[in-house]
Amino acid sequence: MMQQLIDSIIQPTFSNDILNQKHDSAVLNVNGSRLAFTTDSYVIKPLFFSGGDIGKLAVCGTLNDLAMSGAKPLYITCSLIIEEGFAIKDLQQILLSMQQTAKQAGVHIVTGDTKVVDKGKGDGLFINTAGIGLIPEEVSIQASSIQTGDHIIINSDLARHGIAIMLEREGIDFENSIQSDCADLSGLVQDMINAGLHPHCMRDLTRGGLASGLIELATASKYHFEINETSLPIQDDVKSACEILGFDPLYIANEGCFVLFVAEADSEKVLNCLHQHELGKQACVIGKVTDKHNKGMVSLETAMGISRVLDLFSGEQLPRIC
Repeated sequence: MMQQLIDSIIQPTFSNDILNQKHDSAVLNVNGSRLAFTTDSYVIKPLFFSGGDIGKLAVCGTLNDLAMSGAKPLYITCSLIIEEGFAIKDLQQILLSMQQTAKQAGVHIVTGDTKVVDKGKGDGLFINTAGIGLIPEEVSIQASSIQTGDHIIINSDLARHGIAIMLEREGIDFENSIQSDCADLSGLVQDMINAGLHPHCMRDLTRGGLASGLIELATASKYHFEINETSLPIQDDVKSACEILGFDPLYIANEGCFVLFVAEADSEKVLNCLHQHELGKQACVIGKVTDKHNKGMVSLETAMGISRVLDLFSGEQLPRIC
């Protein structure tokens, strides 16, 4: 439903060559340099969760959107919409979390805005951010660069963020604590680029999870993606939680997980590079790109050897997740 709203109302209203690239970041040519520019809003509930809080999430989400275009993040903004009566100590903790996350990434929060809304009208705190990064001259990462035969690689395990939020929200206690994978991916991406490795395309798997991200890229590239279910990294406790709660981990949001499309000849080099970084130790090939029938679609080969087509959900499994 969100995708329909964007495609039928928002996108046509603002349509232009830059927006129509449908990248995580807009790529802007400014005086011979290419800048990545992104914006996002965060309305997560609860504001504090296992593995992070709305502040860390806002900074990481912005940095990750820039990283998916191959950009080195430089500056971000912070705009706050605060509900009347929100605890100052909670606000201070969230702002400190934002500052620490930005500092670790080597970026500065340079401007912003603050508004207060009536009590009962803002659900505590909403955060809007924007980010600017510099794209190296030799880097061209976009859906149109995907090619037949590309390997599809994922850097980490799936569905931890969404499940961590759900358990926290509903007060459900599991034997093992499940933490969100909320993390800044820009350092990992820069390691690849500095090593001379240039993925054809990248996409972080936030709202809608792996399935939605792949479907969007398959539609944009007009290729068929074949994914192997047995190759997907999912922690046992997350898998158990999904089974109990009736969720499909392929459609659950992640905040430290992304897919890469790389030439088959470069696949091993990319994996070796990813494995050197803490956020890439679980990296593995989960599928490939083909030009077979059903172009613009994603199919999943199950553990039983049955192939099924992945479709976008008509609703959201977990609302208010980012």
